[in-house]
Amino acid sequence: MRLLVVEDEARLAHALRRGLVAEGFSVDLAADGAAGLEAARDADYDAVLLDVMLPRLSGYDVVRSLRAEENWVPVMMISAKDGPYDQADGLDYGADDYLTKPFSLVVLLARLRALLRRRHDSLPPVLAHGDVRLDPAAREVTLGGEPVALTPREYALLEYLLRNPDRVVTKIELLDRVWDVHVEGDPNAVEVYVGYLRRKLGAGLIETVRGAGYRLGR
Repeated sequence: MRLLVVEDEARLAHALRRGLVAEGFSVDLAADGAAGLEAARDADYDAVLLDVMLPRLSGYDVVRSLRAEENWVPVMMISAKDGPYDQADGLDYGADDYLTKPFSLVVLLARLRALLRRRHDSLPPVLAHGDVRLDPAAREVTLGGEPVALTPREYALLEYLLRNPDRVVTKIELLDRVWDVHVEGDPNAVEVYVGYLRRKLGAGLIETVRGAGYRLGR
């Protein structure tokens, strides 16, 4: 899943990125409100983590602009402004959640997972293909009922394929949605991780469509 973090404090932004990438997310950074608004308009994010006090445009202005444009990407505001009216303003302007600083990564991840579950509540709670089952809420994968240990990147790749079961997904799309935009994308990395999943979950799970990309086996 792809996230946008809009935060002008560089150390916090990079710490958030490291923690989220370790959990299998692809993370883009923006250092001011105007850049964050432009990024949220131009890309399809699963969620946005948005500071309130930002240069150029405040977080309030960003979320208010997105909602005025009928952009309903889930937004979690993160701010040192912890008064009840600050939180009420953020939610009234269109944010889906509001987390006050300082916060732990554990709490952030729990709130983020809840936010993403609400967005995907129309999707099956458990994703399945053949004997492979992926439970997004528990972040668990089983093969024939037996748990399979996946790295965060393997998990993210499998989840994306399972959420797009009826079409061919290109390498470029996978790099964009599963890998981190700040790391130079190498299409060969997709082949490597597809190979890892085939070894762990069965050679027939993912089919290579020559010259096009990958799809779940039929």
